[in-house]
Amino acid sequence: MRLISICPSNTELLAFLGAEKMLVGIDDYSDWPAAVTQLPRLGPDLSIRMDELEGLEPDLVLASLSVPGMDKNVNELKKRNIPHIILDPQSLDDIGQDLLAVGEACGVDALSAYAAYSAAIAEIKARSAAVANRPSLYWEWWPKPIFTPGKINWLTEISKITGGRNIFDDTDSANIQTDWQDIVNRDPDYILLAWVGIMTDKVKPELLRKRPGFAEMKAAGNVHVMEEELYCRPSPRLIEGAIKLGKLLHPHEFETMEIPQFLKR
Repeated sequence: MRLISICPSNTELLAFLGAEKMLVGIDDYSDWPAAVTQLPRLGPDLSIRMDELEGLEPDLVLASLSVPGMDKNVNELKKRNIPHIILDPQSLDDIGQDLLAVGEACGVDALSAYAAYSAAIAEIKARSAAVANRPSLYWEWWPKPIFTPGKINWLTEISKITGGRNIFDDTDSANIQTDWQDIVNRDPDYILLAWVGIMTDKVKPELLRKRPGFAEMKAAGNVHVMEEELYCRPSPRLIEGAIKLGKLLHPHEFETMEIPQFLKR
C-alpha cells in the first residue's frame, strides 16, 4: 500500500507496527524514526498541501484530530474523496485500539505490537502500585495563555500509572485554558513543561521565575523540561515518556526498568 501520514503520532504508530516502509509522504513535523525524514514533506500538520498529497496517489491517508484545527485537513480529504482514516486517541487504551485498527486497514498483523505495548503499560502499573507518596504534577502545554491537560487526557493517565497525580484531574476536559493564579492555588509538587510543538532546547523555564508567587511554591525547586515528542504526541512513544517520568518521581521503583526494545529505532 501507498500510505501518507499527516500527523507525527500517526507516523510513529505506523513505525511501531513496522509499516513505515509503506509511507510515501508525511507532514513537516514527523521525525521518528529517522528514516522517515527522507520522505516528501507535505506541510505543517495543521495545513497540509492537499494538491501535493493527492499527487502522491495514496491508497490510504492517516489523518488526525489530536490538535484543534486538524479538521480542515479531514474536510479536504472528504471533499476530494481521498481514502483516509481518522485517529483521535485520548488515552493509552485508545492508542492500543488504534494500533489494531491501523494494522487491519493496512493489512499488517498488529497483535504482537499490541501485546508488547500492553505488557509495557502493565509493568509500569505494577512498579508504581505500592508507592505511598503520590506527588502532584502541573503539566504546562503552553505558557501564554496557559494550557494544561485535564482529566480526559493521556498525560493524566501517565501521571497516575507512574505514581503521580495531575492537579487538573478534577476537570472533565482534554485541554484546559487557565491562569497562573489557579496553578499557584493548587500548589503542585512538580512543574513539568512540555510545550506543544516546541523542542526542549527552546523551552524557557526561566519565564516561570517571573510569575507572581512562583518562589513560594512547593515546586519552585522542582521544575523539569520534558521532551515534547515523548509527552505531547498520542503514540506508543508515550511509554518511553512514562518510564522517564517514573524514574523522576519514584527512582527506586523504576531504576531497573529499561526502555522497551520496540521503541529503540
